[in-house]
Amino acid sequence: MELPEEILAHIFSFLPLKDKCSAFLVCKTWSNSLTCSSAWTHTEIRCESGDCVPQRFSALLPCIRHLKLIVSVADPSHRETGLWVLQQVLARGEGRLRMLCVSCLGNPPLFYAGQDLLQGLVDVLTSGSSLMALDLRGVPFTLNDGFVKSIAALCPALQSLFINNSSLVCGVISETIRDVLKCCPALNTIGLFQASVSHDVLRDLLEPQRTELKLLELRCERSLKYVTPLSDQVWADMRRRHPRLRVDMELDHTLPELQVPGVIQPSIPVRQLRLHTWTCLLDELRVVAQSYSGTLEVLELQTTASPELNTVLITLATQCRKLREVHCYCVVSQNVIEAFCSLCPDLHRYTLKTRKELHPWTCTTLR
Repeated sequence: MELPEEILAHIFSFLPLKDKCSAFLVCKTWSNSLTCSSAWTHTEIRCESGDCVPQRFSALLPCIRHLKLIVSVADPSHRETGLWVLQQVLARGEGRLRMLCVSCLGNPPLFYAGQDLLQGLVDVLTSGSSLMALDLRGVPFTLNDGFVKSIAALCPALQSLFINNSSLVCGVISETIRDVLKCCPALNTIGLFQASVSHDVLRDLLEPQRTELKLLELRCERSLKYVTPLSDQVWADMRRRHPRLRVDMELDHTLPELQVPGVIQPSIPVRQLRLHTWTCLLDELRVVAQSYSGTLEVLELQTTASPELNTVLITLATQCRKLREVHCYCVVSQNVIEAFCSLCPDLHRYTLKTRKELHPWTCTTLR
């Protein structure tokens, strides 16, 4: 039985560009389906060569609504191709694009700070007023205040914005985030460096006219030692104002150990917690077990193995029954594995090892 063309087009819409090209060559029915605009709703394009978009598909780029753009930054021509793709999707797309995710791969030239790519993104977003989601977590360059303000001003319809990328430092001050909140009143999903979040930012989010916040993703790194820690009271206020709010937190290895207790406040509705600090985390895990038992779904930690750690992890498994994933990158006892598997009914993935393995450690999937 042959599938109708519109169903084939919908299926093909979830393929990356490379696989779309392969499907186009299979048969006439498939090639016809791939010329439908609906086949291009979701598209991943990897700009690793000058001819990453075949000529027969270039006219269909304006049909894309959800774009994941992966750009090799090692070669200027690949960056130019990436900007050309953005130009076709945004400028010629007549406001169709709703979601944009930009990631970089490869080793950039020495002292390259991504200015051409970031400025090019600002230039093409002059046509991006309909953009509702922008994800820049895969961009490794420091995002500065001017860039972030420009993005917010050009895309007032944004509902989702992630600027918590892998840059070594936070380049965005809290006043810029306050400007973003003013420019984009519909924001309900935000990813930031925690150093960009001040008490004033959270107070702005507490305003009664603001859209209810659903997700706040925070990256905590060395810059936090230069800012005032957020109080537990303001987090308690946030929880009351935004009852469906969930917070995903990553504590980077550059975060000073003395700053960790000030970051893990009891009233934060933490959904995912990634502790990549490589420090002794016994006290912090006790706080996690006591404070986040009703919200925690994913826990990832890198620390030092010890009998005390095993005891704390068993206690955590006893209290955090909503856990879906646990990943511990140090050896644990068999009792720890049994505790998580028996006490957490929703657990479906874990990385818990009783002996060291070669990197990367394999993950166990239960269902």
